[in-house]
Parts: sequence; C-alpha cells; structure tokens
Amino acid sequence: MTYTHLKAVIFDWAGTVVDHGSRAPMGAFVDAFASLGVEISIAQARQPMGLPKRDHIAALLALPEVAAAWRKAQGNDPDEAAIDRIYDVFVPRNVAVVASHADLIPGVAETVEALRADGLKIGSTTGYVREIMEQLTGPAAAQGFAPDSLVCAGDLPQGRPAPFNIYKTLLDLQVWPAWSCVKVDDTEPGIAEGINAGCWTVGVALTGNAVGLSREELEALPQREVARLRTVATQRLTAAGAHLVIDSVADLLPVVATFEGRLARGERP
Repeated sequence: MTYTHLKAVIFDWAGTVVDHGSRAPMGAFVDAFASLGVEISIAQARQPMGLPKRDHIAALLALPEVAAAWRKAQGNDPDEAAIDRIYDVFVPRNVAVVASHADLIPGVAETVEALRADGLKIGSTTGYVREIMEQLTGPAAAQGFAPDSLVCAGDLPQGRPAPFNIYKTLLDLQVWPAWSCVKVDDTEPGIAEGINAGCWTVGVALTGNAVGLSREELEALPQREVARLRTVATQRLTAAGAHLVIDSVADLLPVVATFEGRLARGERP
C-alpha cells in the first residue's frame, strides 16, 4: 500500500497492543482501595479506564457509592489528599504486576511491521506513568513492538481526554496535520484523545477494556456470546466517536487503507 496522505498511526498500549483484556490495572485498583477500607468491584474499576491513573482514581471516588464507602472507612469526604493516598498505593502495585501482562496481542507485531514497510511512523500514548511503562517497553520491544514515540500520563499538564499527548506525539514524529494520523485505542477517553486532536480514530472492541477478557477466556466463549460482546463494545466505542471499530489490531490494515481513500477524496475526520 502506498500512502500519500497518511503519515502515522498512534497506538494505545494496554488492551490495544499488550495485555489482552486490559487486566493489569484492575487488581491494583481494587487492592489499593481495599488497603484503605474501601471495597470496589472490577466493574467499577473499569468504568473510567483510559484516563491517566490519578484521574482514574478521582473518577472512582466521584462515584456516589465509592464516595460513601470512603466516608464510612475514613471519616471524611474524598478529596485531593484521598486521591494522593490511593495513588501512592496503586502505582507500586501496578508496577509489580504489569510485566506479567506484557504479552503482545496477536497480530500486533505483524501489523506494525506492515505499516512501517509502507512508510508510516508509529507513535503511542498511554494512561500509564513512565514508572509503569518502564516495565512494559522492554518486553514489548523484544516481541516486535517498539514505537517511534511514547508519551505517558504525567508527561504533560493534562492527559486524556485532552489532546496534548497526541500533540506531543506529532512533534516527536515530526508529522502534521493531525488528520494525517490514525489513533487506535480500546477506551472512550483514548478515542476522545484522538478526536480532540483531530485524528482519525479506530476503536478496538474485543481485546480491550470493554470486554475485559484474556485471550483464553474469549476463545472459550460460544460464538453467540462473542458476537454479543462485540456488539456492546462496538456501540460504546462508536458512541465515544470512533470512526471505525475493529476486533483487534490484527484487523487494522484495511481500515488504515480506508482512511487513506477518504483523504484522497478530500474527506477529513
């Protein structure tokens, strides 16, 4: 494929290129809250997924049932100090488990290799801070995913859904305008990041947070249930603004070619 208009593809990490089901943060969130006397469910922990992790904790504390549990356990309203207390527990717990969720999702290495062979640059943004990403980049590179740029939560004053991490990626890759780039993500805040920057956006349905299952768990399901989960995830990501939704990054190449065709016809995101 020859790309005349597109210049780069920008990937999310957990649930998109590594960690099928975006599972690494879940136990860390639950354990961090529990250590301070607050019980949250995995379903609750997944609701704000895609946000920078401190913002994720703030969003959880804003849930009425979680705020009430905090007041009962701690005797005061959840505030900035509460967010910091949980965050200080969460980060080392996430660091401790993230390397065990570093396997590339099937098809990622081959897709990235094909995109590069066609002249596209590869960027990445994440809701993880660099301390956590230090545990992921080495194993991912060894398996075939080493992006030309990595922008983490905390690198800039605002993370997702603000577009600043994308803007930094454009600078790193030395590409512009934003509509010449494709953002690929499995979460609503990650899709919003791409939309707000002016990129084409692709939602990833089955390997990410919206389904939340490991590869083995997903493959064990009846096809009817997989179809149901795909429909629910696709509806969520489409509602978030994704231009197109795919099952996994393994399905990305035809979609990128579609965007190239749209640009050739004068369309913009």
